[in-house]
Amino acid sequence: MKRLLTGFIALAVLVGLALPLQAQNNPRGKTELTLKGKTISIEYGRPSLHGRTIADMLGQLKPGQFWRLGADQSTTLVTGTTLHFGSVIVPAGTYSLWAEKISDGTWKLVFNKQHGQWGTQHNPKLDFASVPLREEKTSDSAEMVTIKLIRKGRGGEFSVHWGDLKLVTDFRA
Repeated sequence: MKRLLTGFIALAVLVGLALPLQAQNNPRGKTELTLKGKTISIEYGRPSLHGRTIADMLGQLKPGQFWRLGADQSTTLVTGTTLHFGSVIVPAGTYSLWAEKISDGTWKLVFNKQHGQWGTQHNPKLDFASVPLREEKTSDSAEMVTIKLIRKGRGGEFSVHWGDLKLVTDFRA
């Protein structure tokens, strides 16, 4: 009986450790940019449309609701330098990123002090800053969520592209 109980406990521990690993079944992506000698990187989950449309995936979001900008574990920004998004300043550090739907066609990029949590566990009390995102419709469709950091002038451009939706904002270091 003691062996059976020990075996059951060992199995429960192994299953408990394996579940978070199995739950992340989307590939992960990473984008990096170096500005002023400092690295800015974003790591994120890359879900696929699988024949669905962006309206199927994000159309149910109502104003004030958040999209985790990917899948599985939260999308994480690590910046070694202070970033300026217009008048909004984001100090060097690590943040989770979210897109808040404001209205149809209007979004904000939200920086949250919590990071590493499951992507559906957004705590708005830990939101640090937000900046407007431009919504662009594209002629090409991205099957998987694709986040890019691209050098632009003395700064950069952040974009997230999925289906025919592209959300974009500019920043500088």
